[in-house]
Amino acid sequence: MSMPITPIPMVDLRTQYHTLKDEIQSALNDTLESTAFIMGPNVQAFENEAAKYLNCQHALGCASGTDALHLALRALEITKDDEVIVPSFTFAATAEAIRYVGATPVFVDIELDSLNINPEKIEQAISDKTKAIIAVHLFGLPADIGAIQSIIDGKDIYLIEDCAQSFGAEYKKKKTGILGDMGCFSFFPSKNLGCYGDGGMVSTDNDELAEKVKLFRNHGSPVRYEHSIIGFNSRLDEIQATVLRIKLKYIDKYNQNRNLAAKRYTLKLSELGIQTPIEKSESSHVFHQYTLLDLRRDSIFKALQRNNIACAIYYPKGLHAQEAFKDNSVIKDLAITEYATSNCLSLPMFPELSEQQIDRVVDIIKEAI
Repeated sequence: MSMPITPIPMVDLRTQYHTLKDEIQSALNDTLESTAFIMGPNVQAFENEAAKYLNCQHALGCASGTDALHLALRALEITKDDEVIVPSFTFAATAEAIRYVGATPVFVDIELDSLNINPEKIEQAISDKTKAIIAVHLFGLPADIGAIQSIIDGKDIYLIEDCAQSFGAEYKKKKTGILGDMGCFSFFPSKNLGCYGDGGMVSTDNDELAEKVKLFRNHGSPVRYEHSIIGFNSRLDEIQATVLRIKLKYIDKYNQNRNLAAKRYTLKLSELGIQTPIEKSESSHVFHQYTLLDLRRDSIFKALQRNNIACAIYYPKGLHAQEAFKDNSVIKDLAITEYATSNCLSLPMFPELSEQQIDRVVDIIKEAI
């Protein structure tokens, strides 16, 4: 009788949890005993530790990465008369937040090699209504921030970083999240730095913007039961902050392990004519996802699934093609985006991914093509 095939997941949160189990459970017991569940000492400590790690003045916890984007746009006073330039090849939250404030997303194309927003397309899309650009550091590779900043230099245009997939990545020796006016992070469980529920964070060096975010995330209340503006309920809870404080200590190790796994993937796949993720000399990639581009994508996808190997298509449809954005956006030429959605495939990627698992994934791909 043949032995059952052991599945390979996209993300293995269980293995990581068991590695940290004693440390996390001890800290969670202390938090539960304290009964300080909202905006307690662990939230404040995590914010301080995250700000130190990123080397910024303010790191402000909130309820999710989506809320981080929303709060940043609110703090920058972007409204219904404004346009925000954004890639179409990204998760819906990036553009949802633009619609939350009534502004218009302007979808522009990406670079074929990096899959990040194309600075040349940004320059072509700027109008007298452009108020901000959201640069997504997709899959963990920083966008070309230098090129973007040179385009908007001297213009009244804000730069927001969507760092949902890039915690710990660097561009010219600076962490993502401190390169623009505001950085927005997600701590969804599968992220490089993930909690055990939803969570997010806004980073900035601007004191005024930080104060606005603090107001918006907590019902517009600077003092309890006093409300200076209409705000929201978007607070990072104490339990999630407790988990994040522990996992933050290991984030560099986790990202290093992801990078090692990516290098092995690339080495093994380099002779198959598959477009593998690029790395740039001025950046450090943290490989939230390891994403291929190949015309044989569907065959590879089916072969991996048949062999109990998880894989995923991020993203099968650009935001410009989504029903939610059909009537309230500006759509530019998106030829590369269309190509990417038709041919992209993400392979299993997590810090504990073994060489044997990587080799098995690659062997199945070789058989499929």
